[in-house]
Amino acid sequence: MESTIVMINLFGAVALLLFGLAQVKDGVLRAFGARLRTGLATGTRGGLRSFVSGFVATLALQSSTATALMVASFVERELVKPRMAQIVLLGANLGTAVTAWIVATGIEWLSPLIILAGIVLFRSVSTARQGGGNALIGIGLMLLSLHLLSSATEPMRQSPALAAFIGLLDKAWPVALAFSAGIAFISSSSLAAVVLILSLASTGILSADLVIVLVLGANLGGAIPPVIASLAGPASAKRVTLGNLIVRAAGCLIALPLAGYGAELLEMLPLAPPKLPVDAHLAFNLILAALAWPFSRLLSRLMLRLVPEEAMTDNAPKYLDNQELSTPVVALASATREVLGVGDLIERMLIRASEAFEQNDLTKLKEIPSLERQVDSLQQEVKIYLSKLGREGLSEENGRRSIVIIDYAINLEHIGDIVEKGLLPQVAKKASLGLRFSDDGYQELKELFDLTIDNLRIAQTIFVTRDFNLAKQLMDVKVEVRRMEKQSAERHLERLRDGRADSLQTSSLHLDMLRDLKRINAHIVSVAHPILDESGLLIESRLRNAS
Repeated sequence: MESTIVMINLFGAVALLLFGLAQVKDGVLRAFGARLRTGLATGTRGGLRSFVSGFVATLALQSSTATALMVASFVERELVKPRMAQIVLLGANLGTAVTAWIVATGIEWLSPLIILAGIVLFRSVSTARQGGGNALIGIGLMLLSLHLLSSATEPMRQSPALAAFIGLLDKAWPVALAFSAGIAFISSSSLAAVVLILSLASTGILSADLVIVLVLGANLGGAIPPVIASLAGPASAKRVTLGNLIVRAAGCLIALPLAGYGAELLEMLPLAPPKLPVDAHLAFNLILAALAWPFSRLLSRLMLRLVPEEAMTDNAPKYLDNQELSTPVVALASATREVLGVGDLIERMLIRASEAFEQNDLTKLKEIPSLERQVDSLQQEVKIYLSKLGREGLSEENGRRSIVIIDYAINLEHIGDIVEKGLLPQVAKKASLGLRFSDDGYQELKELFDLTIDNLRIAQTIFVTRDFNLAKQLMDVKVEVRRMEKQSAERHLERLRDGRADSLQTSSLHLDMLRDLKRINAHIVSVAHPILDESGLLIESRLRNAS
């Protein structure tokens, strides 16, 4: 029974540490996220600046995994060179080690004061202060978890079972390294694993050799979560995270046979034995950074061979050919075909959402996120393609056509966002909770869904043909959509006043879906604006002239 209580206390303390780490990361991103990302993207012009950027970002986020994924996304968008990204991660690894060293300085007694300060800031109306307060609360919880870890490991000093297990690990370093790597991988944090090793080392049951081996395993395991998180990403992102794993694995492979000598060297230095894990962690990452830095260019070339560019996927454009840029008319026609394909993807998203709404079938919604990713990717490719075309110099007519294509692509992308972030969760809530709209409310929403899909098909035709009559018809439909949305909202409020239970249950869903469908139609109708504007029929304001 006593051993069960010890394990519960130990796992609870580790869980509190991980929760504190998550709070710090969320708080910092909330308070300084934009500036942190900008600094990380712009601070990679040289090797030293890249190293410092990774170090500072990880100190702020308390997570080398978060830094790795962030810099991998920058490499994907060609904001950071692959070689600089590898150096950023060397700085991130050192940042984690310094964080562990600071945490182990014995300042856990400050945790109540830091949590109190965090709560005071969190109650502020400022988003930045709330984020800072969240981060302070996380730091306080991390320090509190150290105190709980120390208390939880205290009974282990006299445990025969633990002594036998430690003795087994002491005689099998590869097993010890794999065990520690597994802990770091499961917790998605090398810091959490090092802090756990620190707590066990403070009991005096770990030899110096074993401490170093366990620290090596923590470093290895901490590099695996970013690799797994980037598996679904492009090849450029995979190269960054896999390169970091290779560097750490190579470092561990070299250091493992030398762990005994490293322990003797650290014991010769005037260091506190209970703090040996964090000292070893810091020393390993300092040495690893110094040795791996000169090979960063070679590593980035090696990763190009190990992770080649992937074959064309559905996300890749089908009609954008750079060779056509020398002939603007052909290039604009190709861009038009590509954007029509984006419109077809949006139509599929709307149809899936409509079917799920009618049939209460969640499986209809599964395709929407992947379709939205395709929409985002293709509209970005179209914008880049037409920006290249603009550099060649366009006639006034071709310039106007280029702007029309980009505007329509952007509006389609906005529709995709509304479907994924608005309609999808709303329809999913209706299906998962088994909510039923009133018959009238259901019919009103179904009609608006059907009208929206029809309007998109008309917009696709207008985009290609630039037909004036169709454009005017679509503009008239916008007024009809506005009228339908207003009438449906008024009727819904009448049903609420009548105390209809089905309307009370679905009130927020009904109004939210009306709003989102109206917004989608506004984006659809925008395709008619350039045509009517050229004809002089479009006015700037809907306000009636007072005179």
